[in-house]
Amino acid sequence: MRAQVVREHGEPDVFEAAELAVPEPDPNEVLVEVAATSVNPVDTKIRSGAAAGLGPDAPAVLHGDLAGTVVAVGDGVSRFDVGDEVYGCPGGVRGTTGALAEYAAADAATLARKPESLSMREAAALPLVTITAWDGLVTRADVSPGESVLVHGGTGGVGHVGVQLAAREGARVHATASTDEKRALARELGADVAFDYHRDVDDYVDAYTDGRGFDVVFDTVGAGADNLEGSFEAAALKGRVVTTVSRGEASLDAVHGKGLGFDTVFMLVPLLHDDHAGRVRHGEILERAATLVADGKLRPHLDDTDYGLADVADAHRRLEAGEHVGKITVRVND
Repeated sequence: MRAQVVREHGEPDVFEAAELAVPEPDPNEVLVEVAATSVNPVDTKIRSGAAAGLGPDAPAVLHGDLAGTVVAVGDGVSRFDVGDEVYGCPGGVRGTTGALAEYAAADAATLARKPESLSMREAAALPLVTITAWDGLVTRADVSPGESVLVHGGTGGVGHVGVQLAAREGARVHATASTDEKRALARELGADVAFDYHRDVDDYVDAYTDGRGFDVVFDTVGAGADNLEGSFEAAALKGRVVTTVSRGEASLDAVHGKGLGFDTVFMLVPLLHDDHAGRVRHGEILERAATLVADGKLRPHLDDTDYGLADVADAHRRLEAGEHVGKITVRVND
């Protein structure tokens, strides 16, 4: 089978074409003919070496997100049959193989049936970011109707799903974004208010919450201590802050002083630690997400690009340059 592999860490040019043996599905796995994958920041970090410890052994097949068709079923699998169209994030990290190949053996627990209304590219854009946003806003923050929610990075991969989930929960949703185009997109996705992320925290807290602060702040940006500490500052007394990027140092003074709930989300934990219950939960989240898609309450926004398997280096360059608006996808089987 055709694949793109990484034998050493570095710039996007380290990707190289390879011919690999088609894997056999182990018990509780299915073999998926991969139609499409998407690019997430963790994929670029594994490739570059910034998150080298998370990656598969060389020659590494990267990328977790996939959408495709089941072509073989391992022992013990009862949820899927040959011919089923599926989507999920089963690999691309240590102890697994990824989606930058024509076929991938995937833990069936991590998959769900692809939403019928979505193309393979659209479906491949959803798994990692949807699971992350769901964990952050539905599970950890437990957003309720009428609450005020601030989503930092409201048109990023995780953020654009987070805006839709918070709106679906009946919250009043505020989103930060860097350009007029992105702020318009955030409002189109369900944000009641979208504003420039450079704006002073006290200014927007006064303008949109009468100085009270937000019930929930979902930080999908990180970018060092400033954004995380700004999230603490923006939260209301006894509010909840959830972040997807918590590496580095930040003062927790405001967490203590305001009695905040503070949580982190790292979607890859069940894959890295062979957590079967966590993997099952990923599949369940994607099943529920598929229902939201069918009901018109969730949709992916794709970047206006079209990359094939041989173009994966260009896809990584675009993500790292910050030129994209929406999820970048890669067609694997044309």
